[in-house]
Amino acid sequence: MNPVKITETALRDGHQSLIATRLTTDEILPILEKMDKAGYHALEVWGGATFDACLRFLNEDPWERLRLIRKAVRNTKLQMLLRGQNLLGYKHYADDVVEAFIKKSVENGIDIVRVFDALNDLRNLETSIRVIKEAGAHCQCAISYTTSKVHNLDYYVKLSKDMENLGADSICIKDMAGILTPNSAYELVSKLKEVLNIPIELHTHCTSGIASMAYLKAVEAGVDIIDTAISPFSEGTSQPPTESMVVTLKEGHRAPNLDVNILSEIADYFKPIREKYRENGTLNPKVMDVEPNTLTYQVPGGMLSNLLSQLKTQGASDKYEEVLKEIPRVREELGFPPLVTPLSQMVGTQAVFNILASERYKMVPKEIKEYVKGLYGASPVPISNEIKEKIIGNDEVITIRPADLLQPEMEKYKAEVGELATSLEDVLSYALFPQVAKKFLEGRLQKKSVALDEEKSSEAKSKPNNEEIHYITVTM
Repeated sequence: MNPVKITETALRDGHQSLIATRLTTDEILPILEKMDKAGYHALEVWGGATFDACLRFLNEDPWERLRLIRKAVRNTKLQMLLRGQNLLGYKHYADDVVEAFIKKSVENGIDIVRVFDALNDLRNLETSIRVIKEAGAHCQCAISYTTSKVHNLDYYVKLSKDMENLGADSICIKDMAGILTPNSAYELVSKLKEVLNIPIELHTHCTSGIASMAYLKAVEAGVDIIDTAISPFSEGTSQPPTESMVVTLKEGHRAPNLDVNILSEIADYFKPIREKYRENGTLNPKVMDVEPNTLTYQVPGGMLSNLLSQLKTQGASDKYEEVLKEIPRVREELGFPPLVTPLSQMVGTQAVFNILASERYKMVPKEIKEYVKGLYGASPVPISNEIKEKIIGNDEVITIRPADLLQPEMEKYKAEVGELATSLEDVLSYALFPQVAKKFLEGRLQKKSVALDEEKSSEAKSKPNNEEIHYITVTM
């Protein structure tokens, strides 16, 4: 018997996909002990957008969240999502920043690091893979799954084998848009099981309505681990529901070793929390819609919510369908990049600009210009000279590993953040999100200052009689 293992995503991708990563640490901590007893292979709790959201929207220290989760979870592995040389930000960082960040992530409690590059450019994963291994964590390399004239079965087999040769401990098929069809899942997993000597995990989204079917076919083909979300934070643009998948799989010969009763209790805990976010509008009903057109547009769930937000801000919500149709066109012109962070946001923004402006590529974000220059890595298909000229004119395109252009940055960040940082973790927060982290650290310092003043005031009030008597005695 080879039981299917389950990675629970509610504490990272589940709430990232459905409620814009707004779960607070206070909402997470009370249920962790129970989640730790359910029998999960791993809990995905960190990385992705959680880091940014903690600092930007929740006024929380993401590092402290990780430490508190680690303290509560003693039996189950903790997993994070890392964007290779991008870490958790939206640009490439120098190797010394990547090294420090990964080491601190593992030191603070991460067991499994799922690392990917938006372009599947392995040069952008080399440093991460090496450091994850050196830090003693499990290195799971993820292939950013997409389809195009170059993204076929042979492409993914070679990519996965190259990742294994670089040191990957397992491979994840990361289907961020939910476009992996059941038969394709069976074919891909079957082929990878033939050529790889390491476990295979499948991650998908329910956006297009085919995720659960893809999981069943993948399990049939021998996939080792699947990603699911506890039901209140499942479906829509999230993952298939944990309980439903476990009950279904328990009828087969690869029944997962999870306690269904505990899963039910976990779901009961999260139901009122989900309702709170539904009532305050954070859970946008549109992210729960099944959208088969995703199979054509290849738009990930998080990207859909970002597009809705951008268009609403511009007062152009009625342009939503037009933008969706523009995305595949932009993607093809930019060399078929997989639509995963940060490329999904970049391509989506360019599509919005193309629709809202009077002409296509009249407005081009700085990030798209850098991508076309090769600063994010090599595009899967060469970009035409015509599109290059529209976007970057006659600027040079680089062909080396982008991070080779970067000088060490840690000392610079330490100097910039100064005494606001009380740890290396604070410096790394600043390195990734300078303005947001600085505001957070200033707020924290102010709170400490107020607390210290109150403490001094309290001490002064508790001692007046002794001091007064002593003073009177002396003067007499």
